[in-house]
Amino acid sequence: SPMRLAAYQPDIPQNTGALIRLCAGLSVPLDLIEPFGYIWDERKIRASAMDYFDLAQITRHTSWQKFQQSLPDQRIVLLSTKASISYTEFEFSDHDILLLGRESAGVPQEIHDAIPHRVKIPMSPQARSLNMAMAGAIILGEALRQTKTFPSP
Repeated sequence: SPMRLAAYQPDIPQNTGALIRLCAGLSVPLDLIEPFGYIWDERKIRASAMDYFDLAQITRHTSWQKFQQSLPDQRIVLLSTKASISYTEFEFSDHDILLLGRESAGVPQEIHDAIPHRVKIPMSPQARSLNMAMAGAIILGEALRQTKTFPSP
């Protein structure tokens, strides 16, 4: 399977729309792990994703367990402000799943602890975190650069 981007229980529908546009534009499958922190309204999500919704490869998973069962052999790389390794120092694989946590709380501690591969974006000490969709774009861009798997023009 190709590299994928996954969002764990996203809270903000506009961020989901931004991730859909990102993944459609870069030909990267997007996994959305429920439950969401909002009511899924496909009309509103489509408005946020603009005309990219139908270009994206979106898979919705009803739980963390269902997500894990669907992609059992792919390495998960957690994007976390608590990670000790910068994303620029990490060696990505073209089969990685880049996992974003909830905007409000990241991922539960047991999931965080169970994923050995965790990366962060170095930031100003005064900043708490970046927008989840922005963080996904930054790290996905580096992972695609390293693996040379950007879509062909």
